[in-house]
Amino acid sequence: MAAQGIPTDMVRQVPCEKCPLRPLPAFRPFDNAELAFVSSFKRGELAVDKGATLLSEGSNSAHLFTVLAGWGFRYKLLEDGRRQILNYVLPGDMIGLQGSLMGEMQHSVEALSPMLLCMFERDRLMDLYSNYPGLAYDITWIAAREERMLDEILLSVGRRSALERAAYLLAFIASRARKVGINGKGDVELPITQQHVADTLGLSVVHTNKTIRKLMDRKLVQWRDGGCKVLDIEGLMALANWSGLDEGVRPLL
Repeated sequence: MAAQGIPTDMVRQVPCEKCPLRPLPAFRPFDNAELAFVSSFKRGELAVDKGATLLSEGSNSAHLFTVLAGWGFRYKLLEDGRRQILNYVLPGDMIGLQGSLMGEMQHSVEALSPMLLCMFERDRLMDLYSNYPGLAYDITWIAAREERMLDEILLSVGRRSALERAAYLLAFIASRARKVGINGKGDVELPITQQHVADTLGLSVVHTNKTIRKLMDRKLVQWRDGGCKVLDIEGLMALANWSGLDEGVRPLL
């Protein structure tokens, strides 16, 4: 089910007070007033299938979303269909803020796996900014974090070798997944294909395949039909000369 087909009688099955993400150490706690507002801000949950388009470039949605479960990615298309993946969406990430503040989306979002999203009314954003400065700061922090991640990806595409780019990307996604409790401390499973990697790094699929094989030969990853298993995040980080995520606790709306 795509976001364009949002039903009018949404049922809230996951109360904000019982959100499974809130207890994770990655997220800052809310005070009672903030939690009460976010609970009233939330309209319900939206379930989408793998491959569904959540938001389309040029669309103007009345809602914004926080990922409760599942994976997705942000991307842009050229007129001839070539795709550039901009970033990946994991639990705790917000989707649709750009369309809420700028009038329309400048990129599209697709589900990499079945997803469950918390849905919020865009029209109530001004209430948040007017009455809850802590939450308003959180929105600013979320936007700044997205900019920072895009800076890192641009640096990687522009200056790292193909092997370093692939190592950075897989370490980056796996580190983010581990921070939000996906796979715990074990090997992290990424539901991405080599085409996704190629479209993120600006490489051909053939070049990507050869590069991934080098990472497999070093026992850093395993690749199979279902996606990629990251065996050694620290080894990938060392290969990419990347020091890892350093963001402390983060907001969760």
